[in-house]
Amino acid sequence: MHDKLAELQGAVWNYYESHRRPMKWRDEIHPYWVLVSEIMLQQTQVPRVQVKFEEFIDAFPSFEALANASLAEVLQVWQGMGYNRRGKFLWQTAQRVVEEYNGVLPGDPKALETLPGIGAATAGAIACYAYNKPTTFIETNVRRVFLYHLFPGQEGVHDRELMPWITKVVPQDRPRDWYYALMDYGTYLKKIVPNPNRKSKHYTKQSKFEGSNRQVRSRIIKELLKSPQTQESLEGIIGDDRVAQNIDALLKEGMICSQDQLLRIA
Repeated sequence: MHDKLAELQGAVWNYYESHRRPMKWRDEIHPYWVLVSEIMLQQTQVPRVQVKFEEFIDAFPSFEALANASLAEVLQVWQGMGYNRRGKFLWQTAQRVVEEYNGVLPGDPKALETLPGIGAATAGAIACYAYNKPTTFIETNVRRVFLYHLFPGQEGVHDRELMPWITKVVPQDRPRDWYYALMDYGTYLKKIVPNPNRKSKHYTKQSKFEGSNRQVRSRIIKELLKSPQTQESLEGIIGDDRVAQNIDALLKEGMICSQDQLLRIA
């Protein structure tokens, strides 16, 4: 296994040296930029994020600017990214950072995990990228690299089998570069070999957007960003019998609110 590990490390660094991908949030390190990019990169491809990131940072250049915006303003800029809850989580996190941390993003992964929409993997990534901390975390590209090199031919590999090896190879002096390299090499592997992530016990295929509840939710938000509406008017505009149940869910999540029988962004 140790020979395979050395092979993995060599492949990752060699690829990165000649194929490093330029990204605004990598080329200039700002904790706020790191947070925005990591939330955006959840379930969204890099090229799409690169475009939207610029627009978002122009609109909300700091934690303070984002915290002081309305949810409607945030979601307006967020349109095109999907999963509107991420925009809401980012907005709520900015408010928490300003109120509880004097506008400075914490670097402790455990503290980061207490912020809205940030789980263990995202917390580890943010701590690493923002503050160059040698954290251990697993996301799609990391998992792909380790499955491909260390577990060829095995099925149903659990993340707990990967974690010790991921921890073992994180360089203490340059963890940020190491994870950038893993991400870029993992993206490359996706293009040249059958997806190793199918060997993972945690593998799930993302459901289609077209015709889904996510699409109905998205259309409700888009209509309410234009103007407040009644439930009946939304049902007429969208023409889907799931509008009512999705309105109920959005109300419970605090994405929208009801006032004088009109629905609007909360």
